[in-house]
Amino acid sequence: MRKLSLASNLGLIAWVALWHAYLSPHPHLNAWAVTIGWLVPLLLPLPGLIKGKAFTHAWANFILMFYFLHALTLIYVDEGERWLAVAELVLVSCAFWSNIVFARWMGKAQGLKLPRLSQVEKEEKARFESAKGEE
Repeated sequence: MRKLSLASNLGLIAWVALWHAYLSPHPHLNAWAVTIGWLVPLLLPLPGLIKGKAFTHAWANFILMFYFLHALTLIYVDEGERWLAVAELVLVSCAFWSNIVFARWMGKAQGLKLPRLSQVEKEEKARFESAKGEE
């Protein structure tokens, strides 16, 4: 799953660079400036993704949501770039899904588990009542 995550994230970086620099550069703006602007957010989590850090895989999905919304918007409004946006959507979806699965697997392997909300509420209630009883 880590390899799929890394491949889809790197594929998205390559696709965004190819798209904005060569396939469909913005007609009124510097193509390289636009490309760099689109690439910088994707490059931020790259060191952690390469090292296989589960936390980085998890928070990288927040960045991917921007590209997910971008792809959906272009699919809906821009017939000329629709196929480019579909490719972006596929890569983003693959990266998002594989990041989630990898982070979850690594969390379980490291013994990290979020308790159920009902269990947290019971523990908080018990602490509150014991503190109240001590007064």
